[in-house]
Amino acid sequence: MTALLVWQVLLHEALLIVAIGILLSGLDDLFVDLVFITRLIWRRLFIYSRHDRASAESLRGSDPAAMAIIVPAWDEAAVIGAMLTDLTTRLDYPRYRVFVGLYPNDPAGQAAVAAVGDHRIQPVLCKRPGPTTKADCLNHLWAAVVAHEAATAIPFKAVVLHDAEDVIHPQELWIYDALIPRLAMVQLPVLPLPDATSRWVAGHYLDEFAENHTKDVVVREALGAAVPSAGVATAIERRILGRIADRAGGAPFEAGCLTEDYELGHRIKALGGRGALVRIRAQGETAVVATREHFPATLATAVRQKSRWLTGIALAGWDRLGWPGGIADCYMLLRDRKALIASLLTVCAYALSLLLLVDQGLRAAVPALAALPPLLDAGLRGLLLLNAALLLWRLLMRVVLTTHNYGAGEGLRAIPRALVSNAINAIAAFQAVRRYSASLKRGTGLTWDKTAHRFPGTDAT
Repeated sequence: MTALLVWQVLLHEALLIVAIGILLSGLDDLFVDLVFITRLIWRRLFIYSRHDRASAESLRGSDPAAMAIIVPAWDEAAVIGAMLTDLTTRLDYPRYRVFVGLYPNDPAGQAAVAAVGDHRIQPVLCKRPGPTTKADCLNHLWAAVVAHEAATAIPFKAVVLHDAEDVIHPQELWIYDALIPRLAMVQLPVLPLPDATSRWVAGHYLDEFAENHTKDVVVREALGAAVPSAGVATAIERRILGRIADRAGGAPFEAGCLTEDYELGHRIKALGGRGALVRIRAQGETAVVATREHFPATLATAVRQKSRWLTGIALAGWDRLGWPGGIADCYMLLRDRKALIASLLTVCAYALSLLLLVDQGLRAAVPALAALPPLLDAGLRGLLLLNAALLLWRLLMRVVLTTHNYGAGEGLRAIPRALVSNAINAIAAFQAVRRYSASLKRGTGLTWDKTAHRFPGTDAT
């Protein structure tokens, strides 16, 4: 009986600790939700009641500036040709040049780019064989942009980041042209493409990006924190990128970094530049102007991608960035970095829930155990009920935002997909810690552990 009492005490304390951790995380999420809702109501009452909403077409100017689009492409032969053909066919803007980063040990990628045969596309060969890091490839592309400006005496207004799997909206560059340089960085939403063959794994990205690029990034801006780039659908004012490059010895992207896009937003803010997520519609369209792309459709590839994100943001990013900026920046950095702890808490919560069920079953089956003090006292029961209420609110927000971006069908799927999301994030968190620990022990840098990409209409997987 003594052993059972010890077990009861340990289980009770474990439940209490995990419940408190989940409560703090839930209250953090609730605060962001309330800021978003307050901002939404305020804008509808006091902004859009007096001013018409802008459209992409209303931002068109009479003298469009030159834009540089940079696309890193290591081992992207399966998709890069289709992506570039789609870009040059659909993009509704008169002055742009596409710089594509390729590697000497990727002849298939070089051939795919050459086959597009468009004078606006400029292949850029990296010096070292791939894979290096994405940031290293981007630095080669930056150097090519600067060299092109010197050769033509035509400066670019902005440098636009895209990946080899991106489906770019035709009006995108007009928005960048209108808002830069008033904004130093313009981030358009990223909307993952639904995948009928992977409703759960690929589908969970729909829910997460619906929250992130409808609510979370908007709240960052509203609170005055740095707005991180998503790495795609991002335009950076050419002059401020040049200032970042000058401070870094000519290379604006941190070559040893796995999430150079995330860090870029903080560096822009440190130089006094303002970034913003811009949600705007084109005439006759219900969805906002956004970049669309396929995301990983299998468990292994999704875990690998998210592990890379967590390694770069929550671990390596912590070492590299520290805690810059004011209270709002530190708060948002804390939110980003809590992902590892939140994943651990989620795993513990599932495990403890099972143990709680086992405990209740044993109490019902063994009369001697029924005499033990109740495991869930009034305080713990109230805490669990509060967490349950926050969970229901969290699911409601996810359903509403996913429905807003993808319709009611995907919105309803967001409820069971929350379990898939939790599982993938938990596995990715463990992988990230293991990967980062191994790199520290070896004393070696992190390489470009990219996932295979797909483009609509291709057979790439």
